[in-house]
Amino acid sequence: MTGGLATRLVTCLAAVAARGWLDAGMSEYDGFSVSADGAVGRLTIDRADKRNAVTSAMWQALPDLLAGLAKDPQVKVLVVTGAGASFSAGADIADLVAGDDPADPMAAIRGHNLRAQAALRDFPKPTIAMIRGHCIGGGMEIAACCDLRFADRTAVFGVTPARIGVIYPPEAIRGLVELVGPATAKYLLFSGELLTADESYAKGLVDRLCDDLESDVRRFAEVLLSRSQLTIHAVKETVAALLTGTDPEPAARARYLETFTSGELPEGVAAFRAKRPPAFTWTP
Repeated sequence: MTGGLATRLVTCLAAVAARGWLDAGMSEYDGFSVSADGAVGRLTIDRADKRNAVTSAMWQALPDLLAGLAKDPQVKVLVVTGAGASFSAGADIADLVAGDDPADPMAAIRGHNLRAQAALRDFPKPTIAMIRGHCIGGGMEIAACCDLRFADRTAVFGVTPARIGVIYPPEAIRGLVELVGPATAKYLLFSGELLTADESYAKGLVDRLCDDLESDVRRFAEVLLSRSQLTIHAVKETVAALLTGTDPEPAARARYLETFTSGELPEGVAAFRAKRPPAFTWTP
């Protein structure tokens, strides 16, 4: 990580932790910007002039940035998007073979990329990828690591390693298979062809196809904010355990008991009986 990027990252994380970026409206550093509207945080891939191509330094910075957002108690939902007309055209190709080891010049960016994907996949709060324009390669990896994907009809999706001779790591392929199944994953990886938004929706890659993307994402985020955050967190934990082959029962049992001790379930039942919106208070 360059000195300038490291300095801006530390500054951004300190601001996130102190909630100062809410007062200022937005915090920026190389390649990303962070903002919030109430309890909805937004992480923007911010290189519109490069169609939001993600550099090696950006992959490296992403886990720490996400950790700062995860610790912010006021952020309940995270929207991940791209600046301008594209979500992300993928990894910056200039960095792909720029490593120091001639036998494995992709070692550094591959490691940064996999750690970034894991950090987004393991983010403890609901994540929504808000997609317009290009969502290709590394951009598709970012979108696939989010819990949900909302797109408008300008969106195009593709995984293009076969076009340049890249071997995709198993973890990234596993995530794609989980979303669309082995046949569609092979179709995308073998061919490198792009799918339209309608095709992607039909194949399950997109969860909601939107005519008004910003409004639809905001409305759905508000739905999530009105629900029990304890329930949502428990669902995320259980799904992650099931997908990785981990026994989900111990954590699920603990969350189940927590619904009583935290007051979430009593509040939900009382609200239902009184025909009023529940006032859930649980926070992680």
